[in-house]
Amino acid sequence: MAVEVKELLEAGVHFGHLTRKWDPNMAPYVYMERNGIHIINLYKTAAKIDEAGAALSKIAASGRKILFVATKKQAKDIVAEKAGSINMPYITERWPGGMLTNFVTIRKAVKKMASIDRMKKDGTFNTLSKKERLQVDRLRAKLEKNLGSISDMTRLPGALFVVDIKREHIAIKEAQKLNIPIFAMVDTNSDPRQVDYVIPANDDASKSIDKILSYVTDAIASGLAERKAEKEAAAAQKAAPKAEAAPAKKVVAEEEE
Repeated sequence: MAVEVKELLEAGVHFGHLTRKWDPNMAPYVYMERNGIHIINLYKTAAKIDEAGAALSKIAASGRKILFVATKKQAKDIVAEKAGSINMPYITERWPGGMLTNFVTIRKAVKKMASIDRMKKDGTFNTLSKKERLQVDRLRAKLEKNLGSISDMTRLPGALFVVDIKREHIAIKEAQKLNIPIFAMVDTNSDPRQVDYVIPANDDASKSIDKILSYVTDAIASGLAERKAEKEAAAAQKAAPKAEAAPAKKVVAEEEE
């Protein structure tokens, strides 16, 4: 999907922060200053979206998961919808400390959630007292809120996609420790050196977040489609020799007669 600078402009992707709040490391991505606000160079944003999209598509094609992180109000619903549409995990509530660096503990919490679900299916839940049932329900709701979308994530993600790296600094630090590639929307008040794939963009406006996420999830979807096509081709190839072998046996049988 080609990135249109006009679309980025219409979505307000170019509006940065107040000039006094800027991070000087964002200078290469700033086009100009207007009314005390930095304006982001959208041609550079478009190029960076292409670069990030190509890399994300490859990660998705390899079968690894991409974890989306956005806990700010403007981004939560957009990220949940976009990441959910391509079946990728996401964190839109508080970042659970140790989510990556202590992944084993997080997996235990996810297993606890699964065991509560089993209790409800096999009837064990109904044998508990009213008070115990209430406690279990509360625990299940809490786990679902914090870990719901990552319940299918059985191993560390292949990459992180972050909206607002200042707000999600704990997630950034954990990914850096484990050398997990970081993709992010980076506004003019943040340090782009913390990120492997920088997308310079307004990370405060929902229209801007929606536009960038649309490009990003389309790129991931194309990687997933490529993986699916490769799997189907491999399966067809496996089945082909068997189909060819059957007539050969028949010919041999006819010759023996």
